[in-house]
Amino acid sequence: MEMIQYENPELISLLILLPLLVAVFLIYLHMRKRAIRKLGNEDAVRRILPFASPGRIKLKFILTLLALAFMTLAAINPQTGSRTEEAKREGVDIVVALDVSRSMLARDISPNRLERAKLATARLIDQLDQDRFGLVIFAGGAHTQIPLTADFRAARMLLQSVNTESVSLQGTSISRAIDRAVLAFGDNAERSRTIILVSDGESHEDDPLEASGRAAEKGITIHTIGIGSREGAPVPIVENGQIQGFLRDNDGNTVISRYDEDLMRGIASVSGGVFRHGSGADMSIGSIIEEIRQMEQQTYETRVFADYESRFYYFIAVALILLITELVLMERKNIWLMKLRIFK
Repeated sequence: MEMIQYENPELISLLILLPLLVAVFLIYLHMRKRAIRKLGNEDAVRRILPFASPGRIKLKFILTLLALAFMTLAAINPQTGSRTEEAKREGVDIVVALDVSRSMLARDISPNRLERAKLATARLIDQLDQDRFGLVIFAGGAHTQIPLTADFRAARMLLQSVNTESVSLQGTSISRAIDRAVLAFGDNAERSRTIILVSDGESHEDDPLEASGRAAEKGITIHTIGIGSREGAPVPIVENGQIQGFLRDNDGNTVISRYDEDLMRGIASVSGGVFRHGSGADMSIGSIIEEIRQMEQQTYETRVFADYESRFYYFIAVALILLITELVLMERKNIWLMKLRIFK
């Protein structure tokens, strides 16, 4: 299996310039057409300028545009890692149980609960050192998105792809999330293990406190980070990145999703963990890390990607071919190609 990372992911925004260039080119073609019309009838102009080739102008622009796109991809520099090696680490096994139910789209915090929860999880990954990290995502069901790993770059990349469509069964089942997170640790009961539950606390389908007790019996601590506000907010219905309305109940009333702090506190208390409200610049992750650092560190062996190879040169090669083709291609028609009825 190969993992892909990007050396300069912030440069992806440069691709936004390409549609702007297309718009400028279309304006240029329109103005050019108007200028030709001022000279007279288009058929008459073609007879006066028999070697003019609008088709070649468009083709040269397309080649230039594609070359710019490939040069941008080269600057982003995709890198692949395929060689792994054994490494010894000393740390704690941490599984984050991340709520991806629709209520996490509520915007009582900006930009919404889910994005802030992902931000909290990303900040957690950034502060890990010799630990192992795993991710369980849940809504009505739960599954392991990232098995325990010490490859934090890969984990962060996989985290970015998580959304409310990542779990097909909707609803919110914190109990299933905790049970799945416990399974993600495997059978090694000798290691220091902790679950970090990141959620708005809405759970109407089961008993999360009972699940927290089962985890505690296995020596697993659960820390909780609450996302949202007690006042709550409506749950938007999002299609193609646009809000189409808000979730309503059977009576047609707008559903208000409210953050349940009491439940989140209870889950942490049962297992001997701590509760924090996700706020501040680090979403309270710093204090959770401090609690984890007090746990006994265990030595383990893991496989990590040893190195990543840059692939920018493939994109540079394609860009050069496109640019050379554009330079060789003249805007005027070639008499021999005209006979073959090419670029007429």
